[in-house]
Amino acid sequence: MTNLKLMCILFIALKVLPDYPLIICANRDESHNRLTQAAHFWPPENTLLAGKDLIAGGTWLGINKQGNIAAITNIRTPEQKTHNPKTRGELPLLALAQSNSPIFFSWLKENDIKYHPFNLLYGNEHSLHCYNSQTQTNSTLAPGFHAVSNGTLDDIWPKMAKGNNALEQYLNTHSTPIITELLALLTDTQQAEDKYLPHTGISLDWERLLSSIFIKHPKYGTRSSSIILINRQKQVSFTEVRFNNQGHQIDQQTFYFNTKS
Repeated sequence: MTNLKLMCILFIALKVLPDYPLIICANRDESHNRLTQAAHFWPPENTLLAGKDLIAGGTWLGINKQGNIAAITNIRTPEQKTHNPKTRGELPLLALAQSNSPIFFSWLKENDIKYHPFNLLYGNEHSLHCYNSQTQTNSTLAPGFHAVSNGTLDDIWPKMAKGNNALEQYLNTHSTPIITELLALLTDTQQAEDKYLPHTGISLDWERLLSSIFIKHPKYGTRSSSIILINRQKQVSFTEVRFNNQGHQIDQQTFYFNTKS
């Protein structure tokens, strides 16, 4: 089996709807045997809402009560490895603690070599960024639709383009997004035709499997889907749905709170 970790995908609508300046739809893909805690407010401060990787202690997607968001995806480069790497799951935690600091980008450039390649999404609805550790570039997202997966920001991989188009079409006809309908966009299991597949150094069988938005495999696949909505009144809803290794839903929860920003 190909050694795969943290192969998430995020679809982002930034300042597209007047009443919902930030919408994030995300899937977390991971080995099914990796121990994980569902999204919760982390003690003792209870200001961070995120799921938790119980192996290394980090997270893949989180939001705090100040309204700052952070998410991590790997960059799929099997040939590029870091000796004795630190866990990438700590990067969203660092971003949430430091994302408003003017020196955070410099810190990333100085320290990204300590981790396997990654994309780090961080910021808030006013200023949202994506750092790519391979190119050491920090892109500020313009208003509109964006996708972050396992290449560069807004790469035209089939599932990235498909998810972006689906989200755009949906929001073109819905001024108030419905969480269950956004979640449905993340359950697409259709794989891309071979001629459209990226070539990232893994086997063709795995390129095919990973080309769908929702990945089903008994050992590795989509573990959870998350929807984050921030409205004009600074109210946040965070919904997480978790799945078993057959792709069946095992639970769902939604959190609501007002940001302090």
